[in-house]
Amino acid sequence: MLTHIRIRNFAIIDEVELELDRGLTVLTGETGAGKSILVDALGLALGDRADAAAVRHGEKRAEIALTVDISGQPGIRDWLVEQMIDDDDECLIRRVVGAEGRSRAFINGQPVPLASLRTLGERLVDIHGQHAHQSLLRGEEQRRLLDHHGGLEPLSARTAEAWQRLQADRRTLEEARDAREERDARLALLRYQVDELESLGLEAGELEALEVEHRRLAHAEKLAAGVQAALAALYEEEYAAQPVIARQLRQLEALAELDPSLVEVRDLLRDAEIQLGEAADGLRRYADDAEMDPERVQWAERRLGRIRELSRKHRVEEQALHTVLPELREELDGLESLEATLGTLEQALSQSEKAWRALAGELSDGRRKAATSLGQEVTALMQELGMAGGRFEVSVDPLPADKARASGLDIVEFRVSANPGQPPRALARVASGGELSRIALAIQVIAADAGSTPCMVFDEVDAGIGGGVAEIVGRKLRELGERRQVLCVTHVPQVASQGHSHLHVSKHSDSQTHTTLRRLDDGGRIEELARMLGGVEITARTRAHAEEMLGRADQPAALRRT
Repeated sequence: MLTHIRIRNFAIIDEVELELDRGLTVLTGETGAGKSILVDALGLALGDRADAAAVRHGEKRAEIALTVDISGQPGIRDWLVEQMIDDDDECLIRRVVGAEGRSRAFINGQPVPLASLRTLGERLVDIHGQHAHQSLLRGEEQRRLLDHHGGLEPLSARTAEAWQRLQADRRTLEEARDAREERDARLALLRYQVDELESLGLEAGELEALEVEHRRLAHAEKLAAGVQAALAALYEEEYAAQPVIARQLRQLEALAELDPSLVEVRDLLRDAEIQLGEAADGLRRYADDAEMDPERVQWAERRLGRIRELSRKHRVEEQALHTVLPELREELDGLESLEATLGTLEQALSQSEKAWRALAGELSDGRRKAATSLGQEVTALMQELGMAGGRFEVSVDPLPADKARASGLDIVEFRVSANPGQPPRALARVASGGELSRIALAIQVIAADAGSTPCMVFDEVDAGIGGGVAEIVGRKLRELGERRQVLCVTHVPQVASQGHSHLHVSKHSDSQTHTTLRRLDDGGRIEELARMLGGVEITARTRAHAEEMLGRADQPAALRRT
């Protein structure tokens, strides 16, 4: 449950702190004092969208901090452990909104994405706004409330996931079928291109070797002449390099015997003579192996031309042409095996649809059971809320086969008969504004009782209700507060008198507007209820009435009926 709320620089609130108790806590005050702003701040702290308007005028940032006792909530504790942001039995939540509209969220001191904050918020607090009855007219909201009442939300989520898988498999199959229609033309082109490249038989690295061979063959005469000239200059002519070095070497050998300092020069010449001999041998071998093959030159030119032609055709670099054939073969194999693939995809689609329909069928059964219990419970509560003889029911009708969707196979509709003897009709068509508010409140109280969130917040959901009906509404909220923590913003004294604790919100102005909050003791509660009952002038009789209301609220239900 929530144990502490601290709000700074939010809307017209400069700074407010709340210590919260178990049971039903009511918040009252003059219109415009900031009661609903407190609820808005709580929603922001739990993941609602933020903007710059949330920041008090003239301030740099707004900040809302919550302290939550999770000692009795193992599911929430497990979620925090999974996120690695747990801190024993206490959870600290903080939301900061800058004047430029950007916000940051923290759980137990660690920054978290807004989605994580919203997930935690949905587990901690369930907020019912004063205009909840308006959303109650929408079919999707009616379905959501029914699923919530029946504890079907996990099954509904699995059904939606199965629907998404079904749609994905359906799209994949449709794409494969579309590909089959274009397959024949593409197959013919692929087979032709594969044959071309297979006939070419180009291997990795062959292009570089082929270019080297072509250059050598194309310049064979020039190479041969150059080699012969080099051989003659190095070895074969009278004044070639090798004979000259050989003669000088013999002279230096004799001189080195006379002066050892010439040994190093002698050795260098000896090495040069050896290397010249090896170079001459290499030139002779090259000359012996050199070939003049015009046909080979023409073949190399034709092959290089074909490689360039196919490279341009496939829009790749010549060096990358050898990689095209494996890619084309893979695509060709895929198209040739398309029939088998289609069979596999059709089988996968059939299994996905079977899985989704099984979940959707289970969900429909659960909804029909939940519809019966929700109808009976709301009908019973309608009698207490001044709609004697009224009847509420929930219809769960099958959708047309072609209208199936992620939410299942059902159309959920809330129907009501406000007067005895009249058949139930769609809620939007038969309920007046006051009746709709009471029906909405009944549904919210019952749905809340079926839920698992530890804290419920009701923001003026009792609008348009007064007298004895309002007292009954207050009792129901008090009964709910016996089992869960409930916060209720109200203008109705009959509801306010039922609170286990009472907070009063007020505002005053100097150069700016300020909102203050204080917890009322018994005397303060009497004065506040008297104000709510009597308006501007508070009389002794009004105070006595207020005191009587508080006394009755503390009595057991059996005594109140006497």
